Amino acid sequence: MKDIQMPELAGQPVVSRAEWQAARDALLAEEKEITRAMDRLAAKRRELPWVAVSQDYRFVTDQGEKGLIDLFAGRRQLIVYHHMLRPDDPSPCPGCSMLADELPRMEHLNARDTTLVLVSAAPLAQINAFKQRMGWGFDWVETLGTFNVDFSGHDYGPGYSVFIQNGGKVFYSYGCDDRGTEAVVGCFGTLDITPMGRQEDWQEAPEWVPQTPPYVWWRLHDQYGT
Repeated sequence: MKDIQMPELAGQPVVSRAEWQAARDALLAEEKEITRAMDRLAAKRRELPWVAVSQDYRFVTDQGEKGLIDLFAGRRQLIVYHHMLRPDDPSPCPGCSMLADELPRMEHLNARDTTLVLVSAAPLAQINAFKQRMGWGFDWVETLGTFNVDFSGHDYGPGYSVFIQNGGKVFYSYGCDDRGTEAVVGCFGTLDITPMGRQEDWQEAPEWVPQTPPYVWWRLHDQYGT
């Protein structure tokens, strides 16, 4: 392997491939243990008790007003993401929108009896206009009543709420917000495998890595460079 001199990165060790492999193997052992720990955590998440949902929550969709059980689209599981889009929002949340950019293909979730829907308090017409601007095709509906507050804790708070239905009855199984939503933000995990990481000031990084506070660099994907 040809050495590439990068004087501006002074202080970062440059070693032989054999020395690098030894360091990589040591890190791999730690990575495997973290993977196993995450598997154990996921198992505990699946073992959480459920809460019966008795309130008749309503949503405005392109097919008319629907109830919560209708959002399952006939599947057993429903994942709801609470997007922070507000009525007449002049500045849609770039963090929620980054997450929405990186949602999986719905066919893969559907194949495992799971539906994913976004919800917001913004009117459906505004939601659809923003979807068109962003080039998104997933289902996104308008909430009515207290659904957002009851499950995200805020009128406009971000987060996931997970439900399962059995025999026409709906149960709440799991919810998360803030960094708990990072698991589906692919760019974070992708940046985390690079030498510079996310370049946010909370991350440990070599001194030569430029860093900013979190959140401030996020943009809607059509706003970078503007």
